[in-house]
This record gives sequence, C-alpha cells and structure tokens, in this order.
Amino acid sequence: QVQLVTSGGGSVQAGGSLRLSCAASGTSGYCLRWSRQAPGRLREAVATIDTDGSASYSDSVRGRFTIFKDNTREVFYLQMNSLKPADSGIYYCAALCRAPNYWGQGTQVTVSS
Repeated sequence: QVQLVTSGGGSVQAGGSLRLSCAASGTSGYCLRWSRQAPGRLREAVATIDTDGSASYSDSVRGRFTIFKDNTREVFYLQMNSLKPADSGIYYCAALCRAPNYWGQGTQVTVSS
C-alpha cells in the first residue's frame, strides 16, 4: 500500500534554502513528483522523477531545485535553493504514472522578501 508523508516546509528569506522530504513507501514503479499550489492559483508540477530515474523540472525552478531519492529509505526529496517569494505555496508530493495516483499531505513553504 502506498503511503506518502511530507515534511520539511517552513519560512525562509529570499535567497535561502529548504529541503522537503516525502517518505514514500510502496511506490516502486511510480513516477514521483513535487507539486505546489499558491493561493488563488492552480496546482503546478515542480519536479518529477520518472520511472527510468530521469528528473525533469518546471522552467520556473530549473537550476535552483533538485529532486532526488534515497532508494534505501524510500524517501524522496526536493532541495530548494535560491528561493524566491514566488516559490511560496503549499508543496505536495505525489506518486503518479500508475493507477491510482497518490498524494501526500501538503507542507507550507513561505519565502519572504
């Protein structure tokens, strides 16, 4: 059974860093994704690890964020550097590319200018 538990959000000043964690048990064969949702906006994909292990990023975070996973601990991460106020929002981890999809609970990220 898939379970996703998110942690690591918080508040930081612009230019700072945060690392989000998602404990993702039972997700073998799934794509793993970090998405975010800002107030009044649609949820958007931020970073994805595909089933072949390749990583992809949205244009807005490429070069600043890194998605990676620790297979031995079934945890995947989002390392966020050079944070901007526009990066603020609720961040969700997800297991996708297979049915059903699973989403973790959100974690708030707030970046102040």
